[in-house]
Amino acid sequence: MNYCADTRAAPDDTVRGGHRRTGNRMGTLLVSGLLLLLSGCASFTPQALQDWPDPARVQSQTERGVTVSAGILSDQEAERLYGVDLTTVGLQAIWLRIENPTEHGRWLMVSALDPNYFAPDEAAVLFYPILTGQDEARLAQHVRDLAIPLKTPAGGVTEGYVLAPRHEGGRYLMVSLVGRQQVMNFGFAITLPGGDFDFERLDPAAIYAGAERPDLDLEQLREKLRALPCCAADKDGRAAGDPLNLVMIGNSDDILASLSRAGWSFTQVINFDTVRRMAGAAISGAAYPVAPVSPLYFMNRPQDLALQRARNTILQRNHLRLWLAPFRFQGKSIWVGQVSRDIDIKATTSSSTLTTHVIDPNIDEAREHVLQSLLVAGSVTRFGFVAGIEPASAANPHTNLSDDPYFTDGLRLVVVLSGNTTTSPDAVGFFEWRESMDPLGK
Repeated sequence: MNYCADTRAAPDDTVRGGHRRTGNRMGTLLVSGLLLLLSGCASFTPQALQDWPDPARVQSQTERGVTVSAGILSDQEAERLYGVDLTTVGLQAIWLRIENPTEHGRWLMVSALDPNYFAPDEAAVLFYPILTGQDEARLAQHVRDLAIPLKTPAGGVTEGYVLAPRHEGGRYLMVSLVGRQQVMNFGFAITLPGGDFDFERLDPAAIYAGAERPDLDLEQLREKLRALPCCAADKDGRAAGDPLNLVMIGNSDDILASLSRAGWSFTQVINFDTVRRMAGAAISGAAYPVAPVSPLYFMNRPQDLALQRARNTILQRNHLRLWLAPFRFQGKSIWVGQVSRDIDIKATTSSSTLTTHVIDPNIDEAREHVLQSLLVAGSVTRFGFVAGIEPASAANPHTNLSDDPYFTDGLRLVVVLSGNTTTSPDAVGFFEWRESMDPLGK
């Protein structure tokens, strides 16, 4: 059944656009109804992208003679190219170019890029309820034409798009090529600026402009980290907030690449639009995977960067804040951080949003989650633990600015990040400083 005009009332078992349409497609009918309510009928009007690829937004890597380039279209660019609004069905267009001058063909492992990617016809059919029969067939062919071939032949070049679930702010892309018992992996941390993300305001060079950041040796690093304050604070610096239980070593590109590869999402800044969206998500219980993270203060400034791993509801997420430190280690930047797991929301007058998250009191488990997510992603070259927080038990906990209790073994996780380079777990080194306890107390 087609819901738009000019459909000639074909029976449910009619083949249109090369696809058999049956009357028993409950999922498609539900999507159809929603699209019709929101959008009404639409026309299919694709346009060529004259300004793509944009060199400023494309990344390239070469391995063993094979070069892969990757980028993500903005929502507006994707709508022009595909002739339909991909955001209405939650999709995003990822652009790839593979140059293979070798003697062997290479297969693109699309499931490594995103296990939930959409095949061309699978994506096209989502728009059928708002198109005429003729436009259905045109759209299906257009989406097929835009798709990148799965095999790049020897001496050949392939270029095209993969449609995947939409990620706001950007995402980590793992492009995996297989051929002749050989696997090549190319990793890209692609940001997609939209004006509302905190990474867009990050300028590491400006934070300590004109100031020297000394490069510490191993023992100096340990002493510096042990001597840090226990906790972040409020804007006036008068109250102890959540504990500083995380240290990451790597330049800003390493931070974005390693954490996004490990499944951490970028966060939006707090403004009228994001607060309104956050309030709506809190009322409905909906997901908001890039929701703002409220400011805490260290070294007299709010966090320089925040990331999160969200659940399917705004009430729960694992989130971290990072501050660039005024010293370095082996030429790389050091970021002092705080990580905790949000498990609920409560009202408060101390926040501009009038709400705040309630943290899981077992903050060491949240710290362990960061480490494990990075290890699984191959984003760690070395890690260890250093003392620096007064230990507290579940029976006699500390409290943060929101009066949430928390307990800890008092250690800070120190992680050296690998950036776009993947490190096998058996090649990870250790700082032989302190050994952490099982955070679950087993």
